[in-house]
Amino acid sequence: MADQAVADFGLIGLAVMGQNLILNVADHGFTVCAYNRTTSKVDRFLANEAKGKSIVGAHSIEEFCAKLKRPRRVMLLVMAGKPVDDFIESLLPHLEEGDIIIDGGNSHFPDSNRRTDYLAKKGIRFVGSGVSGGEEGARYGPSLMPGGHEEAWPYIKDIFQSIAAKSDGEACCDWVGDAGSGHYIKMVHNGIEYGDMQLICEAYDLLKRGLGLSVKEIADVFAKWNTGVLDSFLIEITRDVLYYTDDDNTPLVEKILDKAGQKGTGKWTAINALDLGMPVTLIGEAVFARCLSAIKDERVRASKILGGPTPEYTGDKQAFIDDLEQALYASKIISYAQGFMLIQNAAKEYGWKLNKPSIALMWRGGCIIRSVFLKDITNAYRNNPDLENLLFDDFFNQAIHKAQGGWRNVVSKSALWGIPLPAFSTALSFYDGYRTKDLPANLLQAQRDYFGAHTFRIKPEFASEKYPIDTDIHVNWTGRGGDVSASTYIV
Repeated sequence: MADQAVADFGLIGLAVMGQNLILNVADHGFTVCAYNRTTSKVDRFLANEAKGKSIVGAHSIEEFCAKLKRPRRVMLLVMAGKPVDDFIESLLPHLEEGDIIIDGGNSHFPDSNRRTDYLAKKGIRFVGSGVSGGEEGARYGPSLMPGGHEEAWPYIKDIFQSIAAKSDGEACCDWVGDAGSGHYIKMVHNGIEYGDMQLICEAYDLLKRGLGLSVKEIADVFAKWNTGVLDSFLIEITRDVLYYTDDDNTPLVEKILDKAGQKGTGKWTAINALDLGMPVTLIGEAVFARCLSAIKDERVRASKILGGPTPEYTGDKQAFIDDLEQALYASKIISYAQGFMLIQNAAKEYGWKLNKPSIALMWRGGCIIRSVFLKDITNAYRNNPDLENLLFDDFFNQAIHKAQGGWRNVVSKSALWGIPLPAFSTALSFYDGYRTKDLPANLLQAQRDYFGAHTFRIKPEFASEKYPIDTDIHVNWTGRGGDVSASTYIV
């Protein structure tokens, strides 16, 4: 069978993403072997899109593995969950020690943790890789976020960095870190994507209902924004969506039902943030905003019985639009700061060694959240790999201070107008909370000790013999309670 080994790379799963990725790999001088459980798809692909390219097919897992050069590099682009495990099991009898299995689907990172360990015991090197950029990205240059068994990286680096998007000549792909970290980074990427999209929708709502602009005028605003600090893929596609007219020459966007869908990765990010005790508020609000949009019928009923103000703007519209641009920029900075706080905490919690400057670099091109802004994040972490928080970097510190006036104006106006801005508002609230030395959690701790004897700790400047420092203290607040305290826990 050895003389059959003609392919540098093998890919299983011939849906649109899989086909496009195979064509991309072939375009970069590699021979690819394609396989799909429905083998008629293989024949159809070879006869059409793959015709004349360095692509071969296989009709069985055995034939597929036989056609791969060693160490075999196999990529799965199949539905996350059980299908990935099923394909791994069907591959194992035909693989040898040192071969590499790459899962490029939207798998949940604990699954990738498990698969890395499981396959390492069998001598197989597993890589869980985030892949972002949709169909076009897969075809012409995605953002790739590989993590897992580090020994695999030298063997897949040539292919991955060849096919990835490029930003300023650098591939938007580098090794992320251990175990499920590649899929973890993709999960956080998707969470940030939820936040970015929600912020853009809130800006659109303000321009439409707050300033009374037409859809064409709003599209013009986004077109202008796309030439400045907000230059990004999502602002660009928003501009295109808003300019798009239906057959009757009216904007199609206005006819679309306001019920948002979601596939779960944003929710996973919010849940993981809660599990790790990290205040990733903007992504959480973006997920909840989609949930609120989903109860459309109830909102229609509520709109008939719950009153509120009618927006009316009488000032300089352009000045407000400029404030809104700054507010959107500041809120994005907060969203990414929160995302990197989560990533840093995950690295500690899961014992991962993460490549932070490269994470921002991987998101600079090819992916859905790509923007000029990510170049500044890359620079921040290159200047200081141990940066505690993005807001401590000089560039972002200055940017957030410059944006603050407009940001506060926009959020306060929206409250007076009755236009919901959950993402903008939570970003500002987080900023104000983060920069506050003394939060009212002292009262909260007193309440918890009062009703549940949960204890509290004293501020160092008030420590005494009665209230020693770094000690869990319980007080009998009423004179009626006992002195027994509950077990303490600090999140």
